[in-house]
Amino acid sequence: MSKQLFNLGSVVATPGALRLMEKHSMTPMQFLQRHVTGDFGDLDEGDKELNNEAIWNDERILSSYKLNETDTLWVITEADRSSTCVLEPSDY
Repeated sequence: MSKQLFNLGSVVATPGALRLMEKHSMTPMQFLQRHVTGDFGDLDEGDKELNNEAIWNDERILSSYKLNETDTLWVITEADRSSTCVLEPSDY
């Protein structure tokens, strides 16, 4: 198991994200574990590098996970590490 790289703060999920995870028989913990250990999902290399810098510079961290061709979930941790939200891109 990889090491946690930053604090998640309070964790919330939008109703749409919860429905999407249920549809795919997945749980928020599956995505939160990947996010907090630096597996930022389906981002390009430039965005992954920005996330790695954001960990140390106290900036917002965004992960994106494609569940299939049409369904994507985002996980966003705020810059102050007070909260993390699991959401669909359309919820943003």
